[in-house]
Amino acid sequence: MEAHPNTTVMPSWSRICFLLGFFLLFSHIKAEVHYHDFVVQAKPVKRLCKTHNIITVNGQFPGPTLEVKNGDTLVISVVNRARYNVTLHWHGVRQMRTAWADGPEMVTQCPIRPGGSYTYRFTVEGQEGTLWWHAHSSWLRATVYGALIIHPKEHTSYPFAKPKREIPILLGEWWDANPIDVVRKATRTGAAPNTSDAFTINGQPGDLYNCSSEGTTVISVAAGEANLLRIINAALNTELFFTIAGHKMTVVGADASYTKPFTTSVLMLGPGQTTDVLVTMDQPPSRYYMAARAYASAQGVPFDNTTTTAILDYDCGCSAAKPRQGITQPAFPILPAYNDTATAAAFSTGLKSLKKVDIPGRVDENLFFTVGLGLFNCRPGKRCGGPNGTRFGASMNNFSFVLPANFSILQAHHHRMPGVFTADFPAQPPVQFDYTAANVSRSLWQPVAATKVYKLKYGSVVQLVLQGTNIFAAENHPIHLHGYDFYILAQGFGNFNAAKDAAKFNLVDPPMRNTVGVPVNGWAVIRFVADNPGVWLMHCHLDVHITWGLAMAFLVEDGLGVLQSLEPPPADLPIC
Repeated sequence: MEAHPNTTVMPSWSRICFLLGFFLLFSHIKAEVHYHDFVVQAKPVKRLCKTHNIITVNGQFPGPTLEVKNGDTLVISVVNRARYNVTLHWHGVRQMRTAWADGPEMVTQCPIRPGGSYTYRFTVEGQEGTLWWHAHSSWLRATVYGALIIHPKEHTSYPFAKPKREIPILLGEWWDANPIDVVRKATRTGAAPNTSDAFTINGQPGDLYNCSSEGTTVISVAAGEANLLRIINAALNTELFFTIAGHKMTVVGADASYTKPFTTSVLMLGPGQTTDVLVTMDQPPSRYYMAARAYASAQGVPFDNTTTTAILDYDCGCSAAKPRQGITQPAFPILPAYNDTATAAAFSTGLKSLKKVDIPGRVDENLFFTVGLGLFNCRPGKRCGGPNGTRFGASMNNFSFVLPANFSILQAHHHRMPGVFTADFPAQPPVQFDYTAANVSRSLWQPVAATKVYKLKYGSVVQLVLQGTNIFAAENHPIHLHGYDFYILAQGFGNFNAAKDAAKFNLVDPPMRNTVGVPVNGWAVIRFVADNPGVWLMHCHLDVHITWGLAMAFLVEDGLGVLQSLEPPPADLPIC
């Protein structure tokens, strides 16, 4: 065969070398597919002197830790052997074009019924660090959760020295009752649900609770080593301060994005948030408590005021012939006051992206959403358990989100089913008022119950002001957006004022997160590009608030071509 006169023919040995090099290059970065079987089932667990049947995955509490590399695919087959409906959410995973795998019940899928199954399939791309997974049905995530760790791709590394050990630290919340019964009673009566009875670290309450010392989480370390703690706030309804006696923590990541390293003695994590910290074991070999307790920003609102502990235990280097003498009482850390908003704000504003950021520009959608609590009038002739006989509620832009009953929103969108939702969620509050005033008019306390979404064109740049309100009680709200990471441009207190507060925007190295704390009686501004088609829930990650309706959803339309369009629904998608 004669070569074309303009074609250069490689010698055979050059071709071989070229193809070998090409193969070696791509074999080094080859992504893997990880298969897991999750069985959702009840298991008896003893905490606080009592044994409860709790819902678990594979009988584990907390559930299995998933470990992948950036670029890998997860295929997780879920079988529901519990007596409740269940879905699973892979918190913080971008789910590019795979909204069917996102998990929030009646938003992207109908639940997996008892005896049913569903396989979640998705790729983790462009993310590194610590995320997590949890149930997204009712209050099942009180016990159904686990870590999701994303390592760098093969032959790449962390932007910091490789730690000796990597240790997941899952902060949780425990009820001395069935959490589903707790929320069902509150829903039935309209009252606030009972607060939790304990917090946990890796599933254990710790030394300060009855019948708990024997199971206290103990983490063995060695003097001089630097360890990476992957801290996850999996608590249901409580923001938490976290600290370690005698040790400083260097923050290097949050919500699976790297940050500029900064050193602190205390972290504050809202439910849903993760923080990666390097800790050097530079103290005299002994035992040190790690501790977490509530950041309670709402005045006069009951909260769990207990403290959970785990133990950092230095290997003393003792030989079997000469063991450590006795059990050393661990040193106890100093924790902030429960209402220490200044410390919470200082931690949040200390986070910066590792490098200079190319901020998405030319904003297409300028949105302003109020977030906060409210009260519904009880049905005529009834008296509910909320203040003055009302029912507790919550809303965004005065609309209290209602989950559909018969089809998920994503199914209704994809199959063009009418009557499931409306696409008229307002871009601005229907009524402007002094959002953080001490006495907000009672005429503004009652929201409107509805299932509304806000439509976004594919590729549009969205800037969203999240404004806290002082209706009934002002509170720090951890707002989580499914399907997206976003830049936090600024946070502040009082009412957002575009004329003066835009000057505070960090347009150089703002942190990238998936959950932002809207400060008590304050605001936060986020920005993202709507480049992921589907229906994406945005909600407060205090589950009591989403139960009351503090949520909305974005409907991001398909772009051009297959790669900018939602994938077809899987064949095994659960039906309602």
